[in-house]
Amino acid sequence: MYDRCPVCGQKYELETGFWFGTGYVSYALGVALSVFNFIWYALFFGFSWKDNSVFYWLAINGVILVGVQPWLMRLSRVIYLYFFISYDESTCDLPNPGPSHVHKPVNQDIISNN
Repeated sequence: MYDRCPVCGQKYELETGFWFGTGYVSYALGVALSVFNFIWYALFFGFSWKDNSVFYWLAINGVILVGVQPWLMRLSRVIYLYFFISYDESTCDLPNPGPSHVHKPVNQDIISNN
């Protein structure tokens, strides 16, 4: 992840340890996804303690949660960032660096001049 926005220069990490709060957002998203999985599983297969269907749901839910974890982490960072930084439409007027915009190391100019 970039340290700053490539278009407007907004610093993403507002303070040290800023991103620790995304754990709470990721947890809430995981619980919401688990509830969704519980509902669709109950509607299609039903639950019963006699046939261990609860354990099947736990296994399926665990696999789904592990599979979508990279997207949940990224989404939780975006949601958490929106809590603290509001969108400014005037940034649409800034020049777009385009896909050729590449972050160079700080000392790249020094190396290329030698």
